[in-house]
Amino acid sequence: MGTVFVYRRAHFSASHRLFDPKFSNEKNLEVFGKCSNPNGHGHNYYIEVCVAGSPDPKTGYVIDLKKVKRILEEYFLKYVDHKNLNVDVPFMQGINPTTENIAIACWKQIEPYITEGKLYSIRVYETENNFVEYRGE
Repeated sequence: MGTVFVYRRAHFSASHRLFDPKFSNEKNLEVFGKCSNPNGHGHNYYIEVCVAGSPDPKTGYVIDLKKVKRILEEYFLKYVDHKNLNVDVPFMQGINPTTENIAIACWKQIEPYITEGKLYSIRVYETENNFVEYRGE
């Protein structure tokens, strides 16, 4: 039997500022553009968690999507939704909150709790047209 990929999608809103504290304001503006606004800016993000595996012969599930929903909410979304990612989120402290780094942070937060199947990827959509995918360490 081949591998089945199971997805759970969720939404969160958060603000952030992209900057390197070692850079001057001018250099931050050059590198990160308007995303380096000292007062930050916000996004309505979408996140997709993908778990891969073979369906359990008894349940037919790779993993129950209610479990994925609970893990995502408990270990990631409650920390980031309606928060300033630079200031309010303990696991983002000292990390430039790019979409790439948000995906990596989500992986680190939820991967230990995915005990059925295997966490395959995290996608974070910053806009309708811009998204990243992370597939683990």
